[in-house]
Formats: sequence, C-alpha cells, structure tokens
Amino acid sequence: MTSTPASVTLCADDYGLAPGVGLAIRDLIGRGRLHATGCMTGSPHWPAEAALLKPLDGVADIGIHLTLTDQRPLGPMPRLAPAGRCPSPGRLIVAAHAGRLDPAEIAAELERQCDAFEGAFGRPPDFLDGHHHVHQLPVVRDAVLDLWRRRMGGRGWVRSCWEPPAVILARGVDGLRALVISELGRRLRRRMEAAGIRHNRSFRGVYDLSDREPYGDLFRAFTDAPGPATLVMCHPGLVDAALCAADRVTARREAEYRFLASDDCARSLGERGIRLARLP
Repeated sequence: MTSTPASVTLCADDYGLAPGVGLAIRDLIGRGRLHATGCMTGSPHWPAEAALLKPLDGVADIGIHLTLTDQRPLGPMPRLAPAGRCPSPGRLIVAAHAGRLDPAEIAAELERQCDAFEGAFGRPPDFLDGHHHVHQLPVVRDAVLDLWRRRMGGRGWVRSCWEPPAVILARGVDGLRALVISELGRRLRRRMEAAGIRHNRSFRGVYDLSDREPYGDLFRAFTDAPGPATLVMCHPGLVDAALCAADRVTARREAEYRFLASDDCARSLGERGIRLARLP
C-alpha cells in the first residue's frame, strides 16, 4: 500500500500589479509550480492581465488579493485615502485597531474590487486574501466575511495567517514578523472555524523580502514537513517599469521566480516526497 505524498499549495500574491508580475505567475502556473494566485483588481493593469490569465482558469485557484494599502482605490475613500492613495500597512493597522475605519467605506471599496474581478472572469473568485494581510484587520474582516457569504455563495476559501507560535519559531525564519502577522489573524481564524468557512490550516512564506538568504533555503524551510492544507505565500515576478512605479519590492521577485521555475525547486520537493497541488 503506497502512501499519498504530502502536498503544499504555493500561492502567488499581487497578480495584476504589473505586466512583469503577471508574466512570471502565468509561466509558473503553466509549469505546475503555482496552484493559486491572488489578483489586485484595483490595479490599472488588471483588465489586460485578467484577459491573459483567463486561459489558465481551472488550472489554479484564482482569487482576489484585496487591497487597502499603498495603491489607489477604485472609488472615493475620503476617510482612508483622502488624497487618492491608500495608507501604508502600519498606518492602516493603527487605524483599524483604534476604531478609525469607516465600515461602509471599507465595504464599498472591497465590493468594487469584487465587481472588477467578476467583470473580468464572469464568476466569483475561488478565494479571498489581503495585500499586506489586511483582510485580517478589525472592520476589514467583517467586510471580507460578508463578501464570502454574499458574493461567493458561502463557497471557496479565505486565507488564514494564524499558526501556533511554537511552529513559527521552530521554522526559524523571520519569527517576529511572522508572529505579528499570525496574531493579527487570530480573531479571523476563530470566526472562520466557528462559521465553517474553508481555510488553509498552515500558513508560511513570511520573510522580509530581502536578499540576505538564498530563496532556495527559505523555500525549503517554508515547505518542510507540511500538514493538511498547507499554504505557502510567494511573490514571483519580472521587473519592469510598471512594477518599479508601483512597489518597492522588485529584484527579490525575480529571485523567487528564477528558483520556482528551476530544476532546483523540483529537486527540493522531490527529495522530500512533497508535491504541489491546489488547496484540498
């Protein structure tokens, strides 16, 4: 009797942010290295990038990477983005926990982002998550769970970033950052479990997006000893002018892409008996 190999779901964030990011993600989906990607439907590049992604619909889970930081919202947000650009992650976290977010304003913007997804794909998303993990924050998480019920019909999954602290520390990768992100998601995880909302059980991939460690070493740590429904976040991409104008993380995306597309990636997984698959 043969045992089923352990599986990991690699999920690429930021699809639609720039053409170079989309090109890398589509290539990795085609190679069978990625099985999920979250789309930034508020990006001006989204309509064109959506058309290029559509032929891969069904090969990987296609979701919405809900965005409330750093980028321009799709509609007016006079409280959160009075100058037409969303705040930094740190400012949004403070505002959310200080009770300074307008629930109606947040809900309206996430609704617009969902409309933009369905306008391009003609169907609801397979999952919801958040750029800079904003979907976990107070007020925002209420709107996200409402979208799951209304717009996804109670189907699909929502990313959970919570994981037991001991597991995070044992991994030995950027423990403090991972602990903070995990703790921000504790309340959302409890609510999803109480409501029976499908979600990943293990969340990995948090690091400072610097080049201090080879990505191959980080990948091994993130994918080692996977349990049921293990999700690993990644940020592959190719650098172009649009990416440089939109985001601070550039060259590291290429390092991730090169490794994930390489034979070294396949060997790393194969020698440990790990396969890549969609979230079960």
